[in-house]
Amino acid sequence: MADDPTRSAPDLVGLDDAALAAALVGQAAARAARMRAEGVSARTKENLADLVTEADVAAERLVVDALTRLRPEDGVVGEEGTTRPSRSGRTWVIDPVDGTYNFATGTLYWCSALALRDADGVLVGAVEHRGAGESWLAVRGAGTFERGVAVPPLEDAPLSAVCLATYLHPARIADPSIREPWLAATRGAATMRMLGSGSCELAAVAAGRIGAWAQPDVLEWDWLPGKALVEGAGGSTDVVDVAGHPWHLAGTPSAVADLRRALEAG
Repeated sequence: MADDPTRSAPDLVGLDDAALAAALVGQAAARAARMRAEGVSARTKENLADLVTEADVAAERLVVDALTRLRPEDGVVGEEGTTRPSRSGRTWVIDPVDGTYNFATGTLYWCSALALRDADGVLVGAVEHRGAGESWLAVRGAGTFERGVAVPPLEDAPLSAVCLATYLHPARIADPSIREPWLAATRGAATMRMLGSGSCELAAVAAGRIGAWAQPDVLEWDWLPGKALVEGAGGSTDVVDVAGHPWHLAGTPSAVADLRRALEAG
C-alpha cells in the first residue's frame, strides 16, 4: 500500500492490484484536492445536490489513463462516463470524487474510491479520505487495512444499539415506494447520520464508528469499494429488493439482519 499519494506514473509499474488501487486513489484524491484549492466550478447533473466538477473529470481521467497502460485487458467503468469492456473478466469501477457536493462546497467529507471486481465479486476496494487523513484498502481473503494496518474485526451489535448512515434525497420523500421502506429501516436505529459520501460512510462502518448503512438504488461505484471494506472487517453486506428498488445494506451482522427484516416487513 502506497503512503505517498503523489507517486508518479512510472512508479506504478509492477505493482500488484491492491497496491495499484491504493496508489491510484491516492493520486486521484491529491489531484482533486489540488484543483479544489486552485478553484473549481460545479455544474448540476440531475439535481442541485448531484454535482460534477472539473476535478471529478480530471481525477477519473488520471485513473483511466493509468489502467489503460497497466491493465489494458481489464474493463473500466467510471462515474463520469468512462466505459471500457473487459477482455480479462475483471473490471475496475471508479468514483473519482465521492461526495461531490461536499467537495464543491468546501467540506471535508469526500473521497476517491476504486474497486476491482470479477465474476466472484470484489477483489480489491480502495478509498482515500483525505479530509480524515485515511487510506483504506480491502483485499479479498486478506482483510481490510488502513494505511497498511489491519483493522480489528467488527464487534456485533443490533441495529437498536448502533448509528445508521443513510441517504434519501428530498425529492424522493414523496414516493411511498421509497419513503415507507426508508422509514421502516431507520426507525429501529439508535441514531442516524446523513453525511453525503457513501464510500466514506462505509469506511466508517469498517472502522466501527458507524454500525450500519442502508440506501436504495445505489450505483456500483458508490457500493463496491465500501462493500469490500466492510466485508474485509468482518461485517455483513446484503441487497434486498423492496417495491422494485434494491436496498443496499452493510454493517454488523445483527444490524444488517435487523435492516432486512424491517424492510421486508414494510
